[in-house]
Amino acid sequence: METLEEFYQYKFDGFSSPDKRAIGQFNVFRIEDRVRREAPSLHVRRNFYKVMLYAGENVFHYGDQSIAVKGKTLLFFHPQIPYSYNLVEEGTTGFFCVFKDEFYQENFRLNLGDLPLFAPGVPPVYSLNEEQYNEVASIFQRMYQEIDTSYIYKYELIRSYLNQLLFLAMKLGPDNNHLQYADAGTRITARFIEMLERQFLIEFGSERLLLRTPKDFAGKLAVHINYLNRIVMKTTGKTTSEHIYSRIASEAKILLKHTQWNISEIGYALGFDEQAHFNKFFKAKVGMNPTAYRTDI
Repeated sequence: METLEEFYQYKFDGFSSPDKRAIGQFNVFRIEDRVRREAPSLHVRRNFYKVMLYAGENVFHYGDQSIAVKGKTLLFFHPQIPYSYNLVEEGTTGFFCVFKDEFYQENFRLNLGDLPLFAPGVPPVYSLNEEQYNEVASIFQRMYQEIDTSYIYKYELIRSYLNQLLFLAMKLGPDNNHLQYADAGTRITARFIEMLERQFLIEFGSERLLLRTPKDFAGKLAVHINYLNRIVMKTTGKTTSEHIYSRIASEAKILLKHTQWNISEIGYALGFDEQAHFNKFFKAKVGMNPTAYRTDI
Protein backbone atom coordinates (compact mmCIF):
# COMPACT_ATOMS: atom_id res chain seq x y z
CA MET A 1 0.00 0.00 0.00
CA GLU A 2 1.35 3.39 -1.04
CA THR A 3 1.08 6.09 1.61
CA LEU A 4 0.21 9.71 0.89
CA GLU A 5 3.76 10.70 1.82
CA GLU A 6 5.16 8.17 -0.68
CA PHE A 7 2.75 9.51 -3.30
CA TYR A 8 4.19 13.00 -2.93
CA GLN A 9 7.74 11.70 -3.00
CA TYR A 10 7.04 9.53 -6.07
CA LYS A 11 5.01 12.07 -8.06
CA PHE A 12 6.45 15.37 -6.90
CA ASP A 13 9.87 14.55 -5.44
CA GLY A 14 8.40 15.64 -2.12
CA PHE A 15 7.26 19.02 -3.47
CA SER A 16 3.91 20.36 -2.20
CA SER A 17 3.65 17.68 0.48
CA PRO A 18 1.31 18.99 3.21
CA ASP A 19 2.15 19.00 6.89
CA LYS A 20 1.73 15.47 8.25
CA ARG A 21 0.02 16.96 11.29
CA ALA A 22 -2.75 18.49 9.16
CA ILE A 23 -5.93 16.48 9.62
CA GLY A 24 -6.73 14.73 6.37
CA GLN A 25 -3.80 16.28 4.47
CA PHE A 26 -6.05 17.60 1.68
CA ASN A 27 -4.51 19.01 -1.50
CA VAL A 28 -5.71 19.79 -5.02
CA PHE A 29 -3.83 20.09 -8.34
CA ARG A 30 -4.38 20.83 -12.00
CA ILE A 31 -3.53 17.89 -14.27
CA GLU A 32 -1.93 20.11 -16.92
CA ASP A 33 0.62 21.31 -14.36
CA ARG A 34 1.72 17.71 -13.75
CA VAL A 35 1.72 16.13 -17.24
CA ARG A 36 5.37 16.71 -18.08
CA ARG A 37 6.52 15.31 -14.75
CA GLU A 38 4.01 12.46 -14.70
CA ALA A 39 5.60 9.03 -14.16
CA PRO A 40 3.96 5.65 -14.84
CA SER A 41 1.36 4.88 -12.20
CA LEU A 42 1.96 1.91 -9.91
CA HIS A 43 -0.87 -0.63 -9.63
CA VAL A 44 -1.19 -0.65 -5.86
CA ARG A 45 -3.61 0.31 -3.12
CA ARG A 46 -3.18 3.77 -1.60
CA ASN A 47 -4.00 4.80 1.96
CA PHE A 48 -5.84 7.89 0.71
CA TYR A 49 -8.74 8.93 -1.50
CA LYS A 50 -8.36 10.60 -4.88
CA VAL A 51 -11.01 12.38 -6.95
CA MET A 52 -10.14 13.26 -10.55
CA LEU A 53 -11.78 15.31 -13.30
CA TYR A 54 -10.16 14.08 -16.51
CA ALA A 55 -10.49 15.64 -19.98
CA GLY A 56 -8.62 13.39 -22.39
CA GLU A 57 -8.05 9.74 -23.29
CA ASN A 58 -6.54 7.06 -21.09
CA VAL A 59 -7.05 3.58 -19.68
CA PHE A 60 -7.67 3.29 -15.94
CA HIS A 61 -7.11 -0.04 -14.20
CA TYR A 62 -9.28 -0.83 -11.15
CA GLY A 63 -8.36 -4.14 -9.54
CA ASP A 64 -8.53 -6.60 -12.43
CA GLN A 65 -10.65 -4.34 -14.66
CA SER A 66 -9.39 -1.95 -17.34
CA ILE A 67 -11.66 0.94 -18.30
CA ALA A 68 -10.96 3.14 -21.30
CA VAL A 69 -12.08 6.75 -20.94
CA LYS A 70 -12.42 9.36 -23.66
CA GLY A 71 -13.61 12.90 -23.30
CA LYS A 72 -14.71 14.37 -19.99
CA THR A 73 -14.78 11.95 -17.06
CA LEU A 74 -15.14 12.10 -13.28
CA LEU A 75 -13.27 9.33 -11.46
CA PHE A 76 -12.96 8.25 -7.83
CA PHE A 77 -10.20 6.14 -6.30
CA HIS A 78 -10.23 4.73 -2.77
CA PRO A 79 -8.02 2.60 -0.49
CA GLN A 80 -9.94 -0.67 -0.90
CA ILE A 81 -9.09 -1.17 -4.60
CA PRO A 82 -5.63 -1.11 -6.21
CA TYR A 83 -5.52 1.12 -9.28
CA SER A 84 -3.24 2.56 -11.93
CA TYR A 85 -3.50 4.32 -15.28
CA ASN A 86 -1.47 4.74 -18.44
CA LEU A 87 0.85 7.68 -19.08
CA VAL A 88 -0.97 10.99 -19.28
CA GLU A 89 -0.72 12.52 -22.75
CA GLU A 90 0.15 16.14 -23.48
CA GLY A 91 -2.96 18.24 -23.87
CA THR A 92 -4.83 16.45 -21.09
CA THR A 93 -6.58 18.86 -18.72
CA GLY A 94 -8.55 18.64 -15.50
CA PHE A 95 -8.03 18.49 -11.75
CA PHE A 96 -7.43 15.97 -8.99
CA CYS A 97 -7.51 16.16 -5.22
CA VAL A 98 -6.16 13.79 -2.56
CA PHE A 99 -7.12 13.41 1.09
CA LYS A 100 -7.24 10.88 3.92
CA ASP A 101 -10.30 9.50 5.70
CA GLU A 102 -9.86 11.83 8.64
CA PHE A 103 -10.46 14.87 6.41
CA TYR A 104 -14.11 13.91 6.71
CA GLN A 105 -14.01 12.45 10.19
CA GLU A 106 -12.97 15.78 11.69
CA ASN A 107 -16.24 17.62 11.12
CA PHE A 108 -18.88 15.43 9.54
CA ARG A 109 -17.99 12.06 11.07
CA LEU A 110 -19.01 10.70 7.66
CA ASN A 111 -17.70 7.23 6.91
CA LEU A 112 -16.84 7.40 3.22
CA GLY A 113 -16.87 3.62 3.00
CA ASP A 114 -20.62 3.68 3.70
CA LEU A 115 -21.37 5.62 0.51
CA PRO A 116 -22.55 3.57 -2.49
CA LEU A 117 -19.96 5.52 -4.44
CA PHE A 118 -17.21 3.49 -2.77
CA ALA A 119 -19.02 0.15 -2.57
CA PRO A 120 -16.89 -2.84 -3.64
CA GLY A 121 -17.24 -4.21 -7.16
CA VAL A 122 -18.35 -1.10 -9.08
CA PRO A 123 -15.54 1.24 -10.24
CA PRO A 124 -16.90 4.80 -9.90
CA VAL A 125 -16.22 6.21 -13.37
CA TYR A 126 -18.71 8.74 -14.78
CA SER A 127 -18.76 10.16 -18.30
CA LEU A 128 -19.92 13.77 -18.27
CA ASN A 129 -21.75 15.87 -20.81
CA GLU A 130 -20.70 19.48 -21.37
CA GLU A 131 -23.06 20.90 -18.73
CA GLN A 132 -22.02 18.35 -16.12
CA TYR A 133 -18.34 18.89 -16.90
CA ASN A 134 -18.65 22.65 -16.48
CA GLU A 135 -20.38 22.16 -13.12
CA VAL A 136 -17.70 19.77 -11.82
CA ALA A 137 -14.86 21.91 -13.22
CA SER A 138 -16.30 24.93 -11.42
CA ILE A 139 -16.28 23.04 -8.11
CA PHE A 140 -12.66 21.94 -8.60
CA GLN A 141 -11.66 25.48 -9.59
CA ARG A 142 -13.10 26.85 -6.35
CA MET A 143 -11.18 24.23 -4.32
CA TYR A 144 -8.00 25.03 -6.27
CA GLN A 145 -8.33 28.75 -5.55
CA GLU A 146 -9.31 28.26 -1.91
CA ILE A 147 -6.43 25.96 -0.95
CA ASP A 148 -3.90 28.82 -1.12
CA THR A 149 -5.93 31.35 0.88
CA SER A 150 -5.39 32.23 4.54
CA TYR A 151 -9.10 32.01 5.32
CA ILE A 152 -9.43 30.39 8.74
CA TYR A 153 -12.36 28.20 7.63
CA LYS A 154 -11.01 27.27 4.22
CA TYR A 155 -10.98 23.53 4.87
CA GLU A 156 -14.60 23.60 6.03
CA LEU A 157 -15.44 25.38 2.77
CA ILE A 158 -13.41 22.87 0.75
CA ARG A 159 -15.21 19.99 2.45
CA SER A 160 -18.50 21.48 1.31
CA TYR A 161 -17.19 21.59 -2.28
CA LEU A 162 -16.00 18.00 -2.00
CA ASN A 163 -19.43 17.00 -0.70
CA GLN A 164 -20.94 18.45 -3.86
CA LEU A 165 -18.70 16.21 -5.98
CA LEU A 166 -19.55 13.07 -4.01
CA PHE A 167 -23.30 13.52 -4.08
CA LEU A 168 -23.36 14.74 -7.67
CA ALA A 169 -21.55 11.56 -8.73
CA MET A 170 -24.03 9.36 -6.85
CA LYS A 171 -26.85 11.24 -8.54
CA LEU A 172 -25.27 10.56 -11.94
CA GLY A 173 -24.83 6.85 -11.22
CA PRO A 174 -27.35 4.03 -11.63
CA ASP A 175 -29.61 2.88 -8.80
CA ASN A 176 -27.40 3.37 -5.75
CA ASN A 177 -30.16 3.29 -3.16
CA HIS A 178 -29.29 -0.21 -2.00
CA LEU A 179 -25.84 -1.56 -1.23
CA GLN A 180 -25.07 -4.99 -2.69
CA TYR A 181 -22.10 -6.96 -1.47
CA ALA A 182 -20.11 -9.21 -3.77
CA ASP A 183 -19.67 -11.98 -1.19
CA ALA A 184 -19.89 -12.82 2.51
CA GLY A 185 -16.34 -11.58 3.14
CA THR A 186 -17.11 -8.16 1.70
CA ARG A 187 -20.29 -7.97 3.75
CA ILE A 188 -18.48 -8.83 7.00
CA THR A 189 -15.76 -6.30 6.20
CA ALA A 190 -18.38 -3.60 5.63
CA ARG A 191 -20.04 -4.45 8.95
CA PHE A 192 -16.67 -4.30 10.71
CA ILE A 193 -15.89 -0.86 9.24
CA GLU A 194 -19.35 0.41 10.15
CA MET A 195 -19.10 -0.93 13.70
CA LEU A 196 -15.63 0.59 14.07
CA GLU A 197 -16.84 4.01 12.95
CA ARG A 198 -20.06 4.17 14.96
CA GLN A 199 -18.35 3.93 18.33
CA PHE A 200 -16.43 7.16 17.74
CA LEU A 201 -19.30 9.49 18.55
CA ILE A 202 -17.50 10.46 21.76
CA GLU A 203 -19.01 13.55 23.39
CA PHE A 204 -18.03 13.32 27.05
CA GLY A 205 -14.74 12.39 28.66
CA SER A 206 -16.50 9.76 30.76
CA GLU A 207 -17.43 7.73 27.65
CA ARG A 208 -15.01 5.04 26.51
CA LEU A 209 -14.39 2.91 23.46
CA LEU A 210 -15.67 -0.59 24.08
CA LEU A 211 -14.18 -2.30 21.01
CA ARG A 212 -10.44 -1.88 20.65
CA THR A 213 -9.06 -5.23 19.44
CA PRO A 214 -9.77 -7.61 16.55
CA LYS A 215 -11.03 -10.13 19.12
CA ASP A 216 -13.59 -7.60 20.40
CA PHE A 217 -14.97 -7.05 16.90
CA ALA A 218 -14.93 -10.74 15.98
CA GLY A 219 -17.05 -11.47 19.06
CA LYS A 220 -19.61 -8.82 18.15
CA LEU A 221 -19.74 -10.03 14.54
CA ALA A 222 -20.03 -13.68 15.64
CA VAL A 223 -17.11 -14.82 13.48
CA HIS A 224 -13.74 -16.37 14.32
CA ILE A 225 -10.97 -13.83 14.77
CA ASN A 226 -8.77 -15.57 12.17
CA TYR A 227 -11.58 -15.36 9.62
CA LEU A 228 -12.15 -11.67 10.34
CA ASN A 229 -8.45 -10.88 10.02
CA ARG A 230 -8.19 -12.83 6.77
CA ILE A 231 -11.18 -11.31 4.98
CA VAL A 232 -10.44 -7.73 6.14
CA MET A 233 -6.90 -8.04 4.78
CA LYS A 234 -8.16 -9.56 1.53
CA THR A 235 -10.84 -6.90 1.02
CA THR A 236 -8.97 -3.77 2.11
CA GLY A 237 -5.27 -4.57 1.99
CA LYS A 238 -4.92 -3.59 5.66
CA THR A 239 -5.06 -5.69 8.80
CA THR A 240 -7.91 -5.45 11.28
CA SER A 241 -5.53 -3.93 13.82
CA GLU A 242 -4.30 -1.33 11.32
CA HIS A 243 -7.88 -0.17 10.75
CA ILE A 244 -8.56 0.04 14.49
CA TYR A 245 -5.33 1.80 15.46
CA SER A 246 -5.48 4.22 12.53
CA ARG A 247 -9.01 5.24 13.48
CA ILE A 248 -8.10 5.66 17.16
CA ALA A 249 -5.15 7.87 16.16
CA SER A 250 -7.41 9.98 13.92
CA GLU A 251 -9.93 10.46 16.73
CA ALA A 252 -7.13 11.39 19.11
CA LYS A 253 -6.02 14.16 16.74
CA ILE A 254 -9.60 15.40 16.42
CA LEU A 255 -10.12 15.50 20.21
CA LEU A 256 -6.79 17.23 20.78
CA LYS A 257 -7.72 19.88 18.25
CA HIS A 258 -11.39 20.45 19.01
CA THR A 259 -11.83 19.85 22.75
CA GLN A 260 -10.45 21.31 25.94
CA TRP A 261 -10.09 17.88 27.54
CA ASN A 262 -6.73 17.22 29.08
CA ILE A 263 -4.58 14.50 27.58
CA SER A 264 -5.39 12.03 30.33
CA GLU A 265 -9.14 12.41 29.65
CA ILE A 266 -8.64 11.90 25.92
CA GLY A 267 -6.53 8.81 26.51
CA TYR A 268 -9.12 7.40 28.90
CA ALA A 269 -11.97 8.01 26.43
CA LEU A 270 -9.99 6.13 23.77
CA GLY A 271 -9.48 3.14 26.04
CA PHE A 272 -6.06 3.79 27.55
CA ASP A 273 -5.95 3.27 31.32
CA GLU A 274 -2.59 5.02 31.66
CA GLN A 275 -1.65 8.31 30.03
CA ALA A 276 1.84 6.95 29.40
CA HIS A 277 0.36 4.19 27.22
CA PHE A 278 -1.65 6.74 25.26
CA ASN A 279 1.41 8.96 24.82
CA LYS A 280 3.44 6.02 23.51
CA PHE A 281 0.66 4.97 21.11
CA PHE A 282 0.13 8.49 19.78
CA LYS A 283 3.83 9.14 19.23
CA ALA A 284 4.19 5.83 17.34
CA LYS A 285 1.28 6.73 15.02
CA VAL A 286 1.71 10.48 14.60
CA GLY A 287 5.42 11.03 15.20
CA MET A 288 5.13 13.31 18.24
CA ASN A 289 3.58 13.18 21.67
CA PRO A 290 0.04 14.57 22.26
CA THR A 291 1.29 17.67 24.07
CA ALA A 292 3.56 18.66 21.17
CA TYR A 293 0.79 17.99 18.67
CA ARG A 294 -1.71 20.18 20.51
CA THR A 295 0.87 22.96 20.93
CA ASP A 296 1.71 22.98 17.19
CA ILE A 297 -1.89 23.04 15.92
